[in-house]
Amino acid sequence: MTRYRLDRSWRRPGAGTVVVAGSPLRLFRLSTGGAQVAAMVETGDQPQTAAVEQMLDRFVDAGALHPEYDSGPYSVDDVTVVMPAFGEVPSIPGGLRVIVVDDASAPPLTIDTTAGDSAGTTLLRLDRNVGPGAARNAGLASVSSSLVAFVDSDVTLPDGWLAPLLAAFADPRVVLVAPRVAGAPTTGAIAAYEERHSPLDLGDEPARVAAGTRVSYVPAAVIVCRVDILRDVGGFDESLRLGEDVDLVWRLAELGHRCRYEPATVVLHRPRPTMGALVCQRAGYGRSAAPLARRHPGALAPVRMSGWSAAVWALFLVRRPWSAIAVAAGTAVALQRKLTDLPKEESARLVVLGHLAAGRQLSKAVTRVWWPIAAAIALVVPRARVPVAAAFIAPALADAVRQRSATPVRDAPTQWVDEMAYGAGVWAGVMAEREPGPLLPRFTTWPRRGGG
Repeated sequence: MTRYRLDRSWRRPGAGTVVVAGSPLRLFRLSTGGAQVAAMVETGDQPQTAAVEQMLDRFVDAGALHPEYDSGPYSVDDVTVVMPAFGEVPSIPGGLRVIVVDDASAPPLTIDTTAGDSAGTTLLRLDRNVGPGAARNAGLASVSSSLVAFVDSDVTLPDGWLAPLLAAFADPRVVLVAPRVAGAPTTGAIAAYEERHSPLDLGDEPARVAAGTRVSYVPAAVIVCRVDILRDVGGFDESLRLGEDVDLVWRLAELGHRCRYEPATVVLHRPRPTMGALVCQRAGYGRSAAPLARRHPGALAPVRMSGWSAAVWALFLVRRPWSAIAVAAGTAVALQRKLTDLPKEESARLVVLGHLAAGRQLSKAVTRVWWPIAAAIALVVPRARVPVAAAFIAPALADAVRQRSATPVRDAPTQWVDEMAYGAGVWAGVMAEREPGPLLPRFTTWPRRGGG
């Protein structure tokens, strides 16, 4: 039997016939019967009929509900692990079929395939270095099982890591499942920062994975995939040295397949030990943005917000706070008139949270992608210096208040370097590819509509 977990965005004001939930946030108007089903889902009493499953499936597609299964149709015997490796022998997970792909290491890797966890491991040697995506594809070509688990060599797997991931395949539309990738505890200030701010760690909430959602990508550090579907889409794009995992997920989602993030499994990723290594990694991630934007137009927009939110913050930027407040109040009134079946206080809450989220996005864009432009403007326009400084400082202060901790403030300088390194990589990729997509904002309408 399928159980459903409410997404953290789920709200049904007044236990009525309107649900606001999902990522991006969506409004669902329900029939009386639909409201009864929603109430059952909220209390854990979930009837299993074809009509109900069809309704709940729409919520799953929107990221408003997350299915949970005790088990799925596959076991560990249906999985082959493919581990791309370069320069070091990975730690082989025991009890599984394993293919290690040596991506032209010098000297070549050697594995004792007769003893311990390495017994029965296949070592596949490539003649030239082709990068992680192509190395995974080379391993995939030798897989004969129904599922393949790609595991990077710098990841540590806990006992029982596969079970929660395999359970997700009880949904026949799920083709890819990824665990939470946390930073491995180690010594050093940079490693400690990585443990708190790794771009691979996507949090402790389950999610659907698609561009423009709360979890818009998953890293291929560990992913489990259906082999037949992966082969149908051609596997990883071998022309991408970085971002090939993001591209794969987005291609699968664009074809209507489901990709899931399942943090019930937590694997540990070795952090970068020095600031130099961290900067190089983040710049590389940024450089992959332009090739991805060319393949997936609009998916890399640094901000996604309504035009009204953009107007509110533009007015604040030019120091017209009362005009900004007037526009924000006007949007609240307009939303209340448009959504008459939503309580006025809920409409007001959505407007406030929407404008605040837009401000956070703008701040992130300034410190991460637009910082060269922001810095140039601040140099020549004195009135712009306070807003630019606020974009750097305000998020850390807000996080410190929310977390009741000084850690976000202490982390702020390293985080600025982190994000600016990513932005420098974005600009380098944009110029090399002549693709401006990662720099351009995207304006949307709200609310999106769902059915039920």
